[in-house]
Amino acid sequence: QLTLGLKLTLQMTVFSLILAVVVGMVMCMFSISKVKPLNWISGIYLSLIRGTPLMVQAFFIYFGITGALHIRITPFSAAILVLCLNAGAYLSEIFRSGIAAVNKGQMEAARSLGLPYGVAMRKIILPQAIRIVIPSVLNQFIITLKDTTILSVIGCGELMRQGQLIVARNYQSFQTYAIVAVMYYVVVIVLTKAFQLVERRLSNK
Repeated sequence: QLTLGLKLTLQMTVFSLILAVVVGMVMCMFSISKVKPLNWISGIYLSLIRGTPLMVQAFFIYFGITGALHIRITPFSAAILVLCLNAGAYLSEIFRSGIAAVNKGQMEAARSLGLPYGVAMRKIILPQAIRIVIPSVLNQFIITLKDTTILSVIGCGELMRQGQLIVARNYQSFQTYAIVAVMYYVVVIVLTKAFQLVERRLSNK
């Protein structure tokens, strides 16, 4: 049962991070855009996500929005949405800092050669920025993996929720939660070592 919970935890993390990268990149482009309404959208989104706890966001989306709109979604779908929006906000700031770290002279040189802003951003600035932010993006992966534990509050059957269900049946809380902690620890250590290897290979290129 815990293994199934771990599998669901990893699925939630991967799916939500894939979507969060898209959301984060869009919000990043909004934040650096010269169009004021886009700046406002990005600013409001970042302020709401960073200013409220993840648990509140989970309750608001799973119970609040669905109740107001009279729709039903599965806890897994709600978990993906919550994690996506939450991680997307932080990835947006990561991407923005990566773009800011690229020498401004490169954009000026590209523009002086006649490249449109969008082409210069896509072909010159973003490839360099992505390489800069990869360590931070990988770190966000681990943070999101840990955040999945909070989503047990909406009944999502991830690892923490499975542990709670087992404890409710056998009352062996120490043993069960110890196993859950060890499983999380092993996964995080393995991912950390793998990400460190990726970072070293990128730094050698």
